[in-house]
Amino acid sequence: MLPTFSFLLAATLLAIIPGPGVAYVVARTVAGGTAEGITTAVGLTLGGIVHVLAAALGLSVLIAQSAMAFTVFKYLGAAYLVYLGIKTILSRPEASGSPAIKRAGPAKALRDGIIVETLNVKTAMFFLAFIPQFVSVQQAMVPQFILLGSICVLLNSTVDLIAVFAASRIVSTRVAKAAKERLLCRLSGATMMTLGVLVAIANREA
Repeated sequence: MLPTFSFLLAATLLAIIPGPGVAYVVARTVAGGTAEGITTAVGLTLGGIVHVLAAALGLSVLIAQSAMAFTVFKYLGAAYLVYLGIKTILSRPEASGSPAIKRAGPAKALRDGIIVETLNVKTAMFFLAFIPQFVSVQQAMVPQFILLGSICVLLNSTVDLIAVFAASRIVSTRVAKAAKERLLCRLSGATMMTLGVLVAIANREA
C-alpha cells in the first residue's frame, strides 16, 4: 500500500506546525546544547513508534471483531480532530515560554525523550484519531497503520531536528516568540478542524 496524496499533505501540514514536542526539544537544546537536543528528538521518535505499534495492534483487533465498529471509530476520530482544533485555537501560550529544563547529558536526554513520548496519552489519542481516516478495511490493517504511523513520526522528527538547530533564533525574543506561538496555535487549530471535517464527509469505503 502506498500513502495517498491527501494523507501526505495532511501529515505534512500537521508536522510543520510546532507543538509540545518542538517546545520540549527546544528547551532541551537551550539547556544542554545541540547534542542533547538531537538525542531528545531521537527519544521522542522512539516513543512515537511505540504508540504506532500499540495502536496498530489494537485497531487490528477492533476491525477483526466488527467492520461497523471500525467505521464508527473513524467518525469519532474525525470528531476528536475537530475538538482538538477548537481547543488549540482557544488555548493561550504559557507566558513563561518553554519549560525550565536543566542540563542532563545526551544519554539522559534520550531516555527522558522516550519516556515522555511513550507516556504521552495525547500522542496515542491523536494517532488513533488521525491514521484510521486513511486506512482501508480491504487490506491488512497492521502494515497500513505501521507504514502511515511511521511516516507521521518521521515527519515530526524532521521538524524536531530542524527546531534543534534553529533553537537559538526561536527563543531569542520573548515578545516575538509569544506572538508566533499565538499565531501557530490558531493555524494548528484551524488545520486540525479542517482535517476533521474533511475526513468525516469524505466518501470512503468502510
